[in-house]
Amino acid sequence: MKSFEYTITEEVGIHARPAGLLSKEAAKFKECTIKVWKGEKSAEPKRLIQLMALGVKHGDTIKVTVEGADEEAVFEHMKKYFEENL
Repeated sequence: MKSFEYTITEEVGIHARPAGLLSKEAAKFKECTIKVWKGEKSAEPKRLIQLMALGVKHGDTIKVTVEGADEEAVFEHMKKYFEENL
């Protein structure tokens, strides 16, 4: 398993539109389990409602974990996605 921490810079946090785009991006990787952690709570970004229920706001620091087939490539892709979009 690989993980990284990221502080959300998107003004609206991970709300409707950003959450939908993140969910769509994560769905590309069916062989990997990707989780977003806010404190002790986690959500799979492939599950939009679960992701939005975390209530991630601008300035929150989250942890993202990636586990499964080709996790190194998926980890790098997701890290880049967060840095460029959230």
